[in-house]
Amino acid sequence: MNLVQPGSFLTLHYRLAGPDGADIVNTFADKPATLSLGTGELAAPLERRLIGLAEGTRSLFDVPAGEAFGERNPELLQRVKRSLLAELGDPDQQYNLGDVVQFPTPDGQASYAGVVRELGADWLLFDFNHPLAGRPVTFEVQLIGVL
Repeated sequence: MNLVQPGSFLTLHYRLAGPDGADIVNTFADKPATLSLGTGELAAPLERRLIGLAEGTRSLFDVPAGEAFGERNPELLQRVKRSLLAELGDPDQQYNLGDVVQFPTPDGQASYAGVVRELGADWLLFDFNHPLAGRPVTFEVQLIGVL
């Protein structure tokens, strides 16, 4: 029987639910996921719960607030001038509370997202924390294959 180890390649079904019990990700009704541990495809605290589990195992984990996606960081709440947003994107773009906006990384090779939390006359307050930062989650997994 194969056990999950660091670097294992896995085929699995998994479900991640927020504190309200609503599914964020759920592969149980569709094709299973495949991933390699340690490559960042799954949050490291979630990966650690898989280490040592045997192929065929189905487990449910209640992950405490802040553990899966870190604590909320107040420094990740940042005001961005509307003039900069116009320069980076569509100058006619309208923003609303709760909108998710993509920003390019300094090297232009990737992007990161922020959620609009406040609207000012010439600025917007963005929250760049992970949406589940500081919140408990439920992680359910069924290991189908372990290589």
